[in-house]
Amino acid sequence: MVKANLPEGTRVPCHVGVIMDGNGRWAKKRGLPRKFGHREGAKTFREITRHAKRLGISYITYYAFSTENWKRPQDEVDAIMELFEKYLDEVRDFIEENIRVRFIGDRSKLSESLQRKMASVEEDSKNFDSMTLVLAINYGGRDEIAHSCRVLAGKVRRGELEPDDIDTELIERNLYTEEIPPVDLVIRPSGEQRLSNFMIWQAAYAEFYYTNILWPDFKGSDLEAAVLDYSERNRRFGGI
Repeated sequence: MVKANLPEGTRVPCHVGVIMDGNGRWAKKRGLPRKFGHREGAKTFREITRHAKRLGISYITYYAFSTENWKRPQDEVDAIMELFEKYLDEVRDFIEENIRVRFIGDRSKLSESLQRKMASVEEDSKNFDSMTLVLAINYGGRDEIAHSCRVLAGKVRRGELEPDDIDTELIERNLYTEEIPPVDLVIRPSGEQRLSNFMIWQAAYAEFYYTNILWPDFKGSDLEAAVLDYSERNRRFGGI
């Protein structure tokens, strides 16, 4: 087991969001099909989740598959979905470590077997409290906000809510992440420096950490470097 090596007094973020980027490029650099990069990325996901728990991170959310990722070549999409089926079985290993597992995103486009596995893992881990692992599958930040607005519009139509009652708190309460705190730190490997529609509401005051390391090569020491960088920042939330 890799030990956590943070200096005493390090401010550890409560909620870390991770954009798992660079799987395809990792494979291409090695002359391999892109799906091999996704397989390696899944291994990194397991390693980083366990290391996040050792660091004392309470919530970690991974951008696993976006609403825009359906535009990728069909064989790559199929390979990713097969990986989800396989690794959801392995995610059960986290249950033995008292880790709660949550999924966010629109599940309606996913296979019925995948949806059943997601619901089963959530139910079986719902009372665990050592850390919460969140997987964003068929997720988009704009889609999530639109979903919240549709829920509230339905309440207005049924006479349960007045339009003037709608505020940021109500919108937030109807997001997929209703009981999950805002993101403190967003980590994006691979050299890209954009949010790509990931938790755009929850990351309103998040700190961002970018690195050129491709996701399959991202290690526990790289997570520690991101946390240390976060710890040194002065978060003012609009104040002075």
